[in-house]
Amino acid sequence: MSLKDYLKSRSGAIFINIISLVTLVVFLFSIGNTFDSIKIIITSWLIVVIIFFSYQYKQMKIYFEEILKITDNIDKKYLISEVIEMPPYIESVTFYHLLKKSSKSMREEINKNKNQRKDYKEYIEQWIHEVKTPISSIKLIEENNKTNTSRLVLQQLEDIDRYVEQALFYARSEDVEKDYLIKEISLEECINKVIIRNKQVFILNNIDIQLENLDKNIYSDSKWLEFIINQIIVNSAKYIKNESPVIKVYTMDIKNGIQLIIEDNGIGIPENEINRVFEKGFTGNKGRTNNKSTGIGLYLSKKLCDKLGLLISINSEENVYTRVSITFPKGSFCKFK
Repeated sequence: MSLKDYLKSRSGAIFINIISLVTLVVFLFSIGNTFDSIKIIITSWLIVVIIFFSYQYKQMKIYFEEILKITDNIDKKYLISEVIEMPPYIESVTFYHLLKKSSKSMREEINKNKNQRKDYKEYIEQWIHEVKTPISSIKLIEENNKTNTSRLVLQQLEDIDRYVEQALFYARSEDVEKDYLIKEISLEECINKVIIRNKQVFILNNIDIQLENLDKNIYSDSKWLEFIINQIIVNSAKYIKNESPVIKVYTMDIKNGIQLIIEDNGIGIPENEINRVFEKGFTGNKGRTNNKSTGIGLYLSKKLCDKLGLLISINSEENVYTRVSITFPKGSFCKFK
């Protein structure tokens, strides 16, 4: 609060004091008081008024600065009414109570929305688990009756299964810490599961998979890590070249960590789009020509890596290669943020 604003807010009281002082001076002159005695009275009046307004301004400034300081330090601003004290100024008390009522109403609305989101999330998760059952049954039937057509059917089923799983992980991505188990796992086993899962895609598209130096143990959650790796490998297969397609999966030892690298010789990513690949819904020019592109896979991968304490990055050269790197800290458990 500036002094100018304070004086403006107290203009009525200042005006009354001026009128009262002028009236008093006129009255004292009319009853024969000397100028010296009236001057003493005027001086005393002004000193008292100045001291009073100065003290009140200082106290109000300290009070409101403290409120602003509290507001800056609190994460959830709508809880400000719960941490500030009753104001000592009568004109502020009404607004204080209004703020209390408004804050209470907002918290009730927030809790209502949270419960609605929770119910919807639980429904989505239940639906996904139910729809996975017939997908698995159809896969089993096709696996036991293999034909050229069945391979195409299995590929489409894998796509459906992946999108269903993507929806499940998206629903759970806000509360990863409630659904994880960090432990030492074999990176090679994790990657092999993903490779086996996508074998129909590799066979139908004649993609050569090259695995090197994967005999490493890392600390992570196997379920979430398999999802992340699957998103990356599926993307590599989706944007692969028709001639001699290759996907390389290998590791490198780096300072204080292990780096998993998934590299393909596909169509690559334009330089002006490389910094946006992790944005939600971003598909790029090449993605827009591919009806299977949703712009969710890499977004989720980045989000989950952040939650797992992993670093993920992409390098690419258009029509040459795309390289995705995931860095695991060495010798310590990854902690959720």
